[in-house]
Amino acid sequence: MLNIEEIKKLAKLARIEIAEEDLEKFASQLSSVLEYVEELKNVNTEGLLEVDQVTGLVNIQRADTVVVSDNREEIFSQAPEMKDGYYKVKAIL
Repeated sequence: MLNIEEIKKLAKLARIEIAEEDLEKFASQLSSVLEYVEELKNVNTEGLLEVDQVTGLVNIQRADTVVVSDNREEIFSQAPEMKDGYYKVKAIL
């Protein structure tokens, strides 16, 4: 079981504040979680396939291809606003 000092150290590392009256409760609860993880380490997974997702969905992405174009007017025609041959955008500062 984790002691109070270990819980204080974990709280400091996680940058969370835990009230003094809650330290004992957290020590008990976190110890229970760690005991369960130890139980999971002992589960026999021999012969099981690794699963990284279960939905069967796959990301569909287009090929990242370079398209060379010398037609500046066509490229700039899609810009909402231009000034002196550059894209004009709102200041963000």
